[in-house]
Amino acid sequence: MIEPTIYRAPLARARAVDAPFADRYAAATTEGDPIADAAMAALREVSAEQQREWLSAGMEGSAAAAPEAVRAFFADAERVPDWWDPALAPPGCRAMIGQAELFLAGFVGGTLIEGFASMIARSFALTGRIVDQGVRRLQQNNRHLVEIFLPGGLDREGDGWKLSVRIRLQHARVRDLIRRSGEWDEAVLGVPLSAAHVALATAAFSGTLLKHATALGARMDTAETHSFMMIWRYSGQLMGVAPDLQCATFEDARRFHQLAMLCEPEPDIDNIILANALVNSAPLLLGIDAPAKRRALSRYIYRVSRCLIGDELADKLNFPPGRGVLTLPLLRGRMALDRALRRTLPAFDRSRRLSQFTQLMELSFHDGKRIDHGVPQHLHAEKDRPQ
Repeated sequence: MIEPTIYRAPLARARAVDAPFADRYAAATTEGDPIADAAMAALREVSAEQQREWLSAGMEGSAAAAPEAVRAFFADAERVPDWWDPALAPPGCRAMIGQAELFLAGFVGGTLIEGFASMIARSFALTGRIVDQGVRRLQQNNRHLVEIFLPGGLDREGDGWKLSVRIRLQHARVRDLIRRSGEWDEAVLGVPLSAAHVALATAAFSGTLLKHATALGARMDTAETHSFMMIWRYSGQLMGVAPDLQCATFEDARRFHQLAMLCEPEPDIDNIILANALVNSAPLLLGIDAPAKRRALSRYIYRVSRCLIGDELADKLNFPPGRGVLTLPLLRGRMALDRALRRTLPAFDRSRRLSQFTQLMELSFHDGKRIDHGVPQHLHAEKDRPQ
């Protein structure tokens, strides 16, 4: 294996901490997703309408008319790992949905920002699909988070299952478009949307998200934490994470994320642009378009994010300076009061649950319940219909 040039210096530092992990991560930066990549290769020469028809049929379990590589992809996706137990999913589902505002805040203000501090930003920056379609992307990320935690969401017929598999297909398609574009040097940058980055994202979406939500005031017992991690592990497998890169526990995911970020190069202009675009898209996601209110909310999100990701990374991403010493204590205090009122006032508890669920739906659905199973036809967002 020849390491991509951009990773050599950080990998040398990471090997001083955990050499076996760094070696595996280095290999993963040179790997894509062979099964999904083969499916995308089989669709290159057919129309967008035919692609959508075959992929939609595959999502519904009837891909018989599709090319063999597409059928093989769905057969692989339908293999259920022996560690997945749907009976253990409800505690994690209830804990996440019941504290949805904290998980969404941790997701947007912490987890997504940290994800775009890695080289995965280079792929998304090249396509323009975050900067040009920021609100839509946040809604899609939120919807995936919601759907996998709804009861039955990861059943074969569930939308959480379909959205997880759809992400794998979208990544494979964008990877194929980038590799054939002439705008990417794999000897320097590694494989676009590599196996390393899909695994890194899933570790962040599970362990790091749980850490951020807890910092904001969420509470999870042992059974809920185990359930939460199992749900994300299965969603990660559906997104194409290799078995040896999966994280079974909160501790596994946190260590994976910390070590993986040691392996990543320092943030550059692409990371800065995408991280700031996410923060400034959040007020629009909430329906706030008055300039003064948007700026005020963006400043608050920056403060929360700085508390979650730390000053060092926030400074590297050119976030506005700010101490925000009381930001998290005030949030946690409000959540503690909320929990106390919900324990003592059943009517208030029912009202809060309904309010959180309604807000969760409003922040997650841009086209009703419809899921478009088409894949991008062009590398650059401005030439393509939104996916």
